Amino acid sequence: MLIRLISGLISQDAPRSRVLTALLLAVLAALLAAPFLLPGTRPLNVAAKVAVFIVLVASYDLLLGYTGIVSFAHTMFFGIGGYGVGIAAAKWGTGWGPLAAGVALAVALAIALALVIGLLSLRVRAIFFAMITLAVASFFQILASQWSAFTGGEDGINFKLPAVFSPGNRLLETPLLGADINGRTLAYYVVVLGALALFLALLRIVNSPFGRVLQAIRENEFRAEALGYRTVVYRSVANGIAAVGAAAAGVLYALWLRYTGPATTLSFDIMIDILLMAVIGGMGTLYGAVLGAAIFVVAQNYLQDLMKLASGALEGWPLLPALLHPDRWLLWLGVLFIVCVYYFPNGIVGKLRRG
Repeated sequence: MLIRLISGLISQDAPRSRVLTALLLAVLAALLAAPFLLPGTRPLNVAAKVAVFIVLVASYDLLLGYTGIVSFAHTMFFGIGGYGVGIAAAKWGTGWGPLAAGVALAVALAIALALVIGLLSLRVRAIFFAMITLAVASFFQILASQWSAFTGGEDGINFKLPAVFSPGNRLLETPLLGADINGRTLAYYVVVLGALALFLALLRIVNSPFGRVLQAIRENEFRAEALGYRTVVYRSVANGIAAVGAAAAGVLYALWLRYTGPATTLSFDIMIDILLMAVIGGMGTLYGAVLGAAIFVVAQNYLQDLMKLASGALEGWPLLPALLHPDRWLLWLGVLFIVCVYYFPNGIVGKLRRG
């Protein structure tokens, strides 16, 4: 019964590789056990960011990997989710009502913008659509940065959540497995379980008849149109679903940080990171979002520390300590990306599935 339930949740799309299955289960186990295995603020922040970016990259893969749409507006929808929660909580209060209203308004705005952009722009050639989404995303970032009275400008918005998520709210009197169980722990599990539910929903969508049509459009748009499928409509709906996924990821990230701002959700650097994660993990697989986000976010946060240890251990050797100096961590992150692309042209998931 349990196997049948799990099979239904993943829509019969098994990882099809023992190594891949083990890696996916390892990421899931690490995220669920993070508060107990990795005490401290920084490790928990990294784990929460991995969970959020799994959803963000998976929703982008629905566009790029499954439908063949190149969009640069994904961070705009990510920011809409974060700002929806932040503005509602800051302006209307810290209760559940304002929080729910902020989420609902953010999702509604994301759907509306995605459908408008899709219906008006997806008729043009792919490169023109990419440029249009880049222009819209840039406009939204400038708007958020300049409209200080409403969005907080470059400083962003700090806000409070309901008291149940307060770090001072102890849910258990005694520590569990060495970890204090408080409102912060509850917020973490809301983020992780919310990300898991969203990922499974996206997995269900891409393996549905609708998802098969998207893949047919990606492979041969003219043939799909000849078979009677309105490709513009399907692409626009896919754009809307991806926007909802990105907005939901923005909501989860804002809930975890209790802050939202241009640098955390709307920066073009985040868009580049999303693309890198999708390519590293493997486009058109959705499982690639899990591995790509986990590898990239962990490397982004801990590669500098590892290089510092390596540089210290090799002190006295010629060239190596300077080459591994922590200030050069971005160089080695780029090398890591090049190696992944060279040895895994179809991404890590594609390589593992092919054996």
